[in-house]
Amino acid sequence: MSPAKPVVLCFMAHPDDAEILCGGVLIRLASLGWEVHIATSANGDCGSDKLSREEIAAIRKQEGSDAATLIGGTYHSLAEPDVNVVFSQETNRKAINLFRQIGPHLVITHPREDYMLDHEQTHLLARSAAFSFPIPNASTLPLPADAHIPHLYYADPIEGKNPYTGEMVTPTVTIDVSEVIETKAEMLACHASQREWLRAHHGMDEYIDAMKRHSAQRGELIHKPYAESFRQHRGHAFPQNDLLAELLP
Repeated sequence: MSPAKPVVLCFMAHPDDAEILCGGVLIRLASLGWEVHIATSANGDCGSDKLSREEIAAIRKQEGSDAATLIGGTYHSLAEPDVNVVFSQETNRKAINLFRQIGPHLVITHPREDYMLDHEQTHLLARSAAFSFPIPNASTLPLPADAHIPHLYYADPIEGKNPYTGEMVTPTVTIDVSEVIETKAEMLACHASQREWLRAHHGMDEYIDAMKRHSAQRGELIHKPYAESFRQHRGHAFPQNDLLAELLP
């Protein structure tokens, strides 16, 4: 990690979640000189109806790395098994250690309420690690010199809907990604294995088109072709200024 660069960490559940939910913002931050890290709590080992867990996990790790590399970023994974991500002492320590290694100034993760529990448990891990990694005794790994509680944002739930009510969530900030939508699509296209999986399990054969439709829907909020929406965590001790709005007006 280069101390001279500000660092953004997108911590999501599965490979391809970042590209779908906030790839455009990551691209724009990279263009501003930010160091980009994409991490997942799970390894994607349930992302196939044909391959073994080990085979598809290896493929998805490479796909995650390829997508991050496309924008000069780095991919990481806690390598928890799919549909088994839980907030436990072990996974909490793994997440804190990852944050300690990266030293993020800005974190993007899943919202508290989403369509599957892997996402909701990853939300808890991200909140815990964002708050805890600057605490000297929270990890045995070296503490970055400028470690502090980072800005924390929640991306949209899948389809932008609260899964318990079916209503669209209301963002606190919406960012224009129109000029980088094709690069976002290229990042998502790196996850080729998931097109086949979604077609088999979800009955969905519009991997990239579905992403663009949601980005266009969010774009309507700010009268732009494509956008991504977020809610900022403004709990006690977290930064209160809207950094995304300041950086990407």
